[in-house]
Amino acid sequence: MKNRCEWCGRDPLYIAYHDDEWGNPIHDDQLLFEFLVLEGAQAGLSWLTILKKRENYRRAFHSFDCETVAGYSQRDVDRLLGDPAAIQNAQGVIRIMEEFGSLDSYLWSYVEGIPIQNEWASMAEIPAKTEISGAMSRDLKKRGLNFVGPTICYAFMQTVGMVNDHTTDCFRHEEINKLAQRGRPAPGDRPRR
Repeated sequence: MKNRCEWCGRDPLYIAYHDDEWGNPIHDDQLLFEFLVLEGAQAGLSWLTILKKRENYRRAFHSFDCETVAGYSQRDVDRLLGDPAAIQNAQGVIRIMEEFGSLDSYLWSYVEGIPIQNEWASMAEIPAKTEISGAMSRDLKKRGLNFVGPTICYAFMQTVGMVNDHTTDCFRHEEINKLAQRGRPAPGDRPRR
């Protein structure tokens, strides 16, 4: 039996997410935007609830196509129960992409393009936020994004592999570490902010 991070429990959806997605370094702008929206939507909910509704979110937000979401009308806001936050975030992401060339370049610059490899023995050691997530939060808010507090930003960083917070007893810890080693940019190739 594989040893996993204790947070994933026994739910098959959670286990699949833990084993196949959580912590894998992601550089695809559309997927980064998806997780930015989903992490913001999670505020006050369990991540398992969000995972169970993930396909509904994908349908509601046109597979998280940033250009499409940024152009949503009032009718779309009404369709989304009067919550314009994802639309406003999409518009902010479009501006980021115009300035930095991609959402990937902007976000990964917070870790200089290299995932942080933590060595936590237990979930109790893992912080809810860090200086980096605080800096990311402040800048995203300045750029007009919502639901991007330091705790949400840190959860996002964990999800998209900017940090490896699988505990050291989890079989994914070393796998993610190896993925990150293969994906490290050459000196001089790191994105700049």
